[in-house]
Amino acid sequence: MRLLRRIGSRLATTALVLVGAVALVFALTLVIPGNPAQALLGPRATPEAVQAFSHAMGLDRPVAERFALFLWNVLRGDLGNDVVSGRPIVTMVAEVLPYTVSLTLSAIGLAILFGVPLGCYAATHPGSLIDRVAAAVSIGFIAIPNFVVAILLLMIFSVWLDWFPVLGVSRSGTLGDQLARLALPALSLALGWIGYIARLLRASLLDVLGEAHIRTLRAYGVAERVIVYKYALKPAAIPTVAVLGLGVGRLLGGAIFAEIVFARPGIGTLVYDAIASRNYPVVQACVLVVVGLFTLTNLLVDLSYAWLDPRIAKAEER
Repeated sequence: MRLLRRIGSRLATTALVLVGAVALVFALTLVIPGNPAQALLGPRATPEAVQAFSHAMGLDRPVAERFALFLWNVLRGDLGNDVVSGRPIVTMVAEVLPYTVSLTLSAIGLAILFGVPLGCYAATHPGSLIDRVAAAVSIGFIAIPNFVVAILLLMIFSVWLDWFPVLGVSRSGTLGDQLARLALPALSLALGWIGYIARLLRASLLDVLGEAHIRTLRAYGVAERVIVYKYALKPAAIPTVAVLGLGVGRLLGGAIFAEIVFARPGIGTLVYDAIASRNYPVVQACVLVVVGLFTLTNLLVDLSYAWLDPRIAKAEER
């Protein structure tokens, strides 16, 4: 029952965040300069055509009415139609969303795959050569923007060495071809996070390894590897999991540059094209989808704390 109450409380908070995001997205479209109808029809459009198109888009309605209609449509899962092609925006987003999600999850997977072992080794061997080299390399990768890393990886491994396909995605190719086209974009997003996770986990793990119950385990002769991976890693991973939850938003933002550099379809490419044509309904829909993914991820991260450290659940029950 307490678990259900905790989940219900988190879901209520998530719903409020999503409603606030809807209001913010709608407000941002009001302050963007320019007439979207004029931008879509071109400079040679007559005032009558601009007025008719504005009426079709609902831009001539009062702001409160437009927001209420927009909120109601979002709650019904209706994101409107593309003003250029007339296609449902839900369909357009559904076509490209798997590419962005797979890219983001691959980047997170690579960051965890390499960052966690590196952080554990650095924590159990502080001051070693690998620890110092990892710290220097981590700071370097964190400081370099994602789009610069993407361009460098593209030039080195696709153009010069010809190890990976240059651009695009494999829509009907083999699994190996799909992974080959995903490797460099995912690596360009993951490199900075590998070092970040390693340094953060190292610091947290050193704190946990200094606690009293860890010293008791050592006094009983428990192997150091068992202490690190069975008893210390889960509570030490809480700050890392929290940062990863917040980092999903940054990864989704970085995916925009990766999709543009590597000519991949995705939410980022769709938003970029929509902004260039002032296609506001598509921009609104894509932003809402990204906010929804970010909020859902943080909800799952929030609920995972009790599993990583049962003391958190007990503290919430008091």
